[in-house]
Amino acid sequence: MTIKQHQSPHTIGRNFRLIAGILALAACAKPANATDVFRFEGFGAISRGMGGVATAYDTGLSGMMTNPATLSLMETGSEIQLGFDFVSTDIEVKNKATGEHVSSDSHGNNRHPYFAPQIAYGRQIGSLTLGAGVFAQGGLGTEYGRDSFLSRASGNLDTELGNSSRLLVLNIPLAASYKVSESLTLGAGVDATWQGLNLDLLLGADQVGSLMGAGRVSGSLVPVLGGLPDLRGAHFSLTRNSPIKSGVSAWGHTARVGMTYAFSEDTRVGVAYTAKSRVADMEGRATLTAIDGVAGQIALPGDITIRDFQMPAVLNLGLSQRVSDKLDVAVDVSRVYWSDVMKDIKVGFVSDSGGDINILLPQDYRDQTVLAVGAAYRASDKWTLRGGFRIAQQALRGSTLFAVVPAVPKKHVSLGAGYAFSERASLDFAWSHAFEEQMDNEGTPNTSAPIRVNHSQDNVTLVYSYRF
Repeated sequence: MTIKQHQSPHTIGRNFRLIAGILALAACAKPANATDVFRFEGFGAISRGMGGVATAYDTGLSGMMTNPATLSLMETGSEIQLGFDFVSTDIEVKNKATGEHVSSDSHGNNRHPYFAPQIAYGRQIGSLTLGAGVFAQGGLGTEYGRDSFLSRASGNLDTELGNSSRLLVLNIPLAASYKVSESLTLGAGVDATWQGLNLDLLLGADQVGSLMGAGRVSGSLVPVLGGLPDLRGAHFSLTRNSPIKSGVSAWGHTARVGMTYAFSEDTRVGVAYTAKSRVADMEGRATLTAIDGVAGQIALPGDITIRDFQMPAVLNLGLSQRVSDKLDVAVDVSRVYWSDVMKDIKVGFVSDSGGDINILLPQDYRDQTVLAVGAAYRASDKWTLRGGFRIAQQALRGSTLFAVVPAVPKKHVSLGAGYAFSERASLDFAWSHAFEEQMDNEGTPNTSAPIRVNHSQDNVTLVYSYRF
């Protein structure tokens, strides 16, 4: 998109005020779930509007999150980007035994608002292009309140204890790309990674018993819980009632490499690999509440650790083709190695009064293959229209599904548009819809009552870019 004119300082200021106002509206966003399990289906509005393609196509500075070698495809000079994601979800859980329903909604302050930032800067210096930014890699969010069937312990005992989740994963990449020739670009990058988790989770006595029977519970608090006269369940709460703060959090890093090769001016291929993250154990404060039919609720404050919670390695292969002066198409195939990082959720708790308990919550995710197809049509010098779709294999298993981790969508369609205010400034918008998916879990250990989860969602992304 090129326009042969420059913006005045007044126009630039007006555009920035427009973006600031739109960012303020993000406070209306609902709790969110990422889409390829915990990962967003593409980074930035250009990629998102084209189904998530980014391996062999110029999607702007956000391309460094998929293939850092695409930085060499940017225009000469420097560029900054400012934007955000937010997701509106429709999640419903049904108790198949009783027919009761509960929907995830804004029952608490710690999941409202939920939006994710995008900030990036890139500069081309001869054959070398450097990029840095802050991007949300993904997350999840649910809020079922305190009065649904999910808050009942064994024997239909109402606890008025919450069931909810919020995970946010932020990446801070520093990437470089080198243009070896007119055909070949090579790129690499390293990311600082931060992740934070809030969680309220009730386990019924039958779930606790099932975990114990499978050898998934250990520690000196186990006989204490077993010695209660009428144990009905156990509840973990590691939630900070804040829009930003998390109950547990940790820092770490990951790295990626990539390349692109142009067979002609119209045809380009790309390959990129992102390594499994190396994030420290997430630590913080929590309360373990034992629920007993005779003694009532016994709250034990203490320190909690979520051990070895990592994001998976990803291999991306891509192809882009300029069909005409107005139309581009691109295809990505990705392999996401979930089985290496999500076999169990490993929880360790140490009570302030002494005693500890360790629990392995089974997940057993499958590896995922994802197909993304996108197109961009240059309708005029100012307007570019985009569209795409994305289909992924199901990574979750019904037998280990949690109501608070319903990351089951696997089919998406997206639309987007870009508007060039001038040759320097542009605004890109994308909307992505995850079609409703349904999954059942028939029983213990990750649910007490047999449940059915239905989940669909809409993701909106807006990015402002300025080149200088």
